[in-house]
Amino acid sequence: METRNNNILIPVDFGEQSMIAIDQSYNIARMANAEINLLHVVDNGSLFSFISKKEQDDVIERISKKLTDLAQEVSKKSGLKVNTIIEKGKLMDVILELSEKLKSEFIIVGTKTTQDFVDRIVGSNALRMIREAKCPVITIKGNSHNEGCKKIVLPLDLTKETRQKVAYAVHFAKYFGSTVHAVTMSSSHDNYFVNRLKLQLTQVSDFIQKEGVECKTQFLFTESGNSEMAKALLDYSTNIDADLIIIMTQQETDVIKYFIGSLAKEIIHNSTIPVMSIVPKK
Repeated sequence: METRNNNILIPVDFGEQSMIAIDQSYNIARMANAEINLLHVVDNGSLFSFISKKEQDDVIERISKKLTDLAQEVSKKSGLKVNTIIEKGKLMDVILELSEKLKSEFIIVGTKTTQDFVDRIVGSNALRMIREAKCPVITIKGNSHNEGCKKIVLPLDLTKETRQKVAYAVHFAKYFGSTVHAVTMSSSHDNYFVNRLKLQLTQVSDFIQKEGVECKTQFLFTESGNSEMAKALLDYSTNIDADLIIIMTQQETDVIKYFIGSLAKEIIHNSTIPVMSIVPKK
């Protein structure tokens, strides 16, 4: 298997959510001028280790044929180069190590709330993959999604990493002809704090529009707590029929904590809209 640096990594278990993630990857791969890498991980710590070497080889051969057939179908449908990768090991370890080794542009994964393959990624281990990956991770839940990416929701806070998130939003918006919906949320009605948030919202909007991208703004007062803030953001995103939500998953300040860990998990688990999670770079 040969692959170039411009690639998107998609973990595949052949289930419905994997197929949805693959379908959603085509336009992003074209935007990034990237190949698609379909990865299937065989958990060698499971029952697999208790069967004979011949039976193991037979299993790998069947998986390889199934993955190759899928890759040919995806390549024909998308017009893109599609590579197949089969690895043994612990699912999340393999994804993280391989995405770093391949210098993947994105990891795209289908998610469900049931206890299955993807729940080991966004479930008991919460956001480990998203936090540790060296590239943005796009999580996709639900059975149907809009074609293209016409509306991008960009939640803002006061951290310095905002500019990295804005850069991704502008890049996507220019390629897809999207409108960026910049959103700031607050459970506080303190005038000083609220005015700081609104000032940043205006500054970001001005910057995005100077880049030639249409930007609309929204300030949301919410109840305190991760669930309430996540619900307010997702309700707003659903109401405008958004195609993508871009969030940061870690912050360095205590000014606003609502995208650290638990809120990011709330958003990812409950959003039927694809979510791109970015860990801020130093």
